Amino acid sequence: MRFTRLIIGFALIAGAVFIIFGEQMAGASADAVVNAQVTTLRTPIAGTLDMPTRALGSAVSPGEQLGAITDSLVDNLRLNDLIQEKATVDAQIVRLEAAIVSNRDAIEALTQRAQDYRVERVRQLEAQLRAANSLVSVAEARLETANTALERSSRLADRGLETAVSFEQAQSLVEVSQLEIDNAREQAIAVEIALESARRGTFLGDGYNDAPYSEQRISELSLQVAELEADLEAQRTLAASLERRIEAERRRVNRLTNAGLTSNVDGLLWDLLAGDGETLQRGQSVLRLVDCDSTLVTLSVTESVYNRLEVGTEARFRLDGTDETLDGTVTRLAGAGADTIYQNLAIAPSQRHLERFDVSLIVPALRNDPEMRCSIGRTGRVYFESRPLDMLRRLWS
Repeated sequence: MRFTRLIIGFALIAGAVFIIFGEQMAGASADAVVNAQVTTLRTPIAGTLDMPTRALGSAVSPGEQLGAITDSLVDNLRLNDLIQEKATVDAQIVRLEAAIVSNRDAIEALTQRAQDYRVERVRQLEAQLRAANSLVSVAEARLETANTALERSSRLADRGLETAVSFEQAQSLVEVSQLEIDNAREQAIAVEIALESARRGTFLGDGYNDAPYSEQRISELSLQVAELEADLEAQRTLAASLERRIEAERRRVNRLTNAGLTSNVDGLLWDLLAGDGETLQRGQSVLRLVDCDSTLVTLSVTESVYNRLEVGTEARFRLDGTDETLDGTVTRLAGAGADTIYQNLAIAPSQRHLERFDVSLIVPALRNDPEMRCSIGRTGRVYFESRPLDMLRRLWS
């Protein structure tokens, strides 16, 4: 019985030594900090900062405006020149449009005048044709009278009752009457030709061309209208081009006059680098924001533990003050003296941390759990191997 007690005592002592040794020798970090990447907002233009007061650590969301930059002295000389040039082109367009309307009104009036002239000229020629036909009738009547007189004179001359002179006069009158008929008919033909031509729109006569002055003037004005319309189209194209250039220049001036500072992350306001009302230069840093979507755990380990790790190694992270452990994965092994990789992280490493070997850990729960999300700065420990009391811890939790 005494021997049994000794065996049980030695077993308990051995178990206690194993548990203590296992707990202490398990690979663990000396320190671990919840960290995240930091982004810096810089002013895109020079000007005066207008930024409402916000508490450090307050939450910011993507697209949220955090401040504005205003520059009342922005150079807008080029914009004013373009606006003046556009006004000149607009005035030229108005002038060309007025000239086109004036010429078209003149063409319309001349067209009516030419139509009236054509109608009246046709009526005139019709009257002249009737007069010419009347002259032909008169000449035919005279010829008939002359022929009658010639026959009577011929009979009297045959009987010796009329002299030869009288007979010759009667014969001559017949010939003259025939010539008058021929002349009247030719004149009638000439008037008829002019009338037919006038009905087709071509006017024949001495002292003017084949078209009246109105139609000639219409041709000249139509050519001027075509030239004016071409100039107008060119000016409208130029005006449209100037309008596009003005809009582009106005947008440029607006960008240089006013610019907003908007958050590009879902995170926290981490640091203020400029104050409200301060005059800033283009590219000057204004705010630093923590990106909570990039939350990770940074830690340092001994060289012996570091040499057993590799990217993808599973680990467990426990926040100080809690018994809950969170699963994680090694994502970066930076080694000793890794101070440069912390330039864009929220929490800088301590001197003791830099004397050890740096490791980074991705812990999904820190990004997905609303209560622990963005708990930047909280400390804890990371374990890379199982410990003897892990089962009891899980049962206890």
